[in-house]
Amino acid sequence: MLVDPERGVLMQHRALWSVEGGTWGFPGGARDMGESAVEAAIRESWEEAGVPDQDGSGIEILETHVLDLDTWSYTTVIAKTLRHFDAVINDPESIQLSWVPLDELDDYKLHPGVASALPTLLELLRPHL
Repeated sequence: MLVDPERGVLMQHRALWSVEGGTWGFPGGARDMGESAVEAAIRESWEEAGVPDQDGSGIEILETHVLDLDTWSYTTVIAKTLRHFDAVINDPESIQLSWVPLDELDDYKLHPGVASALPTLLELLRPHL
């Protein structure tokens, strides 16, 4: 969940062939072997949206939120941009990328996992804005 204080949250319109295709969520994906949740989030955000943090200067990690479902878990890494950049679609997993103001997120057809976690994520984000 990458936030630009001036533009909002970077959202990914998910490819129709993907799980919950056609919904909006955060760029991200599965961890590689031995990779931390933060490392995976940085790599996946670069691969899917061109988020510039390969040198460690493009974003600031603020919080993480873990949804534990016993058989697997999903970690949302909440981060803030340190400089403006244009998100670019780098793979076929996205239909569109867009910066969405926080107060407009409910106007989008959100991935069900994002929709259910959003109140908690926004609460975690609030002290950092």
